Amino acid sequence: MLTLPYTILLASNSPRRQELLAGLDIEFSTFVKKDIDESYPETLEAEKVAEFLANKKAEAYRQDLKEGVLIITADTVVIQDQEILGKPEGKDDATAMIKKLSGNSHQVITGVSITSKNKKHSFSAITDVTFAAMSNKEIDYYVEKYQPYDKAGAYGIQEWIGYIGVEKMNGSYFNVMGLPVQQLYQELKNFK
Repeated sequence: MLTLPYTILLASNSPRRQELLAGLDIEFSTFVKKDIDESYPETLEAEKVAEFLANKKAEAYRQDLKEGVLIITADTVVIQDQEILGKPEGKDDATAMIKKLSGNSHQVITGVSITSKNKKHSFSAITDVTFAAMSNKEIDYYVEKYQPYDKAGAYGIQEWIGYIGVEKMNGSYFNVMGLPVQQLYQELKNFK
């Protein structure tokens, strides 16, 4: 439905982001550089980190963009009590993260950058998520079976934990999966 005067590239190996962008019926290819620096200043407010990283990723690609090519970069962070819960470093880290989230609310923020050779636009989407209290047995089961080591906050809302753990949510479900597609669609329509 959406026709853009660009060849669209998605800079992500995430199967979830690829699935979500494909759901918009937009033709795209993936193009991923290795070893992009994903550090950010320690003084940066937690709410601004995702968009900062999406823009930083976009800059790593910008020099390679040709006329008529647009690249989408994104980064998702989970924030609880001003602490960023990134991707866990293993089973113990994942278990500890989910225990922090259990019975509490947190924010999921995805920053997105839409970049062409001559223009860049970025935005962030915020979703508030409340988890029900989960038992240690439930948390251990999830971590053991789903091994959520490639996910911010150590969980995928589309997996078992989302079915049993998410008590309420305010904002985009797809944002929690990793790409706020409704907002992205609107932003792409306005990207000229």
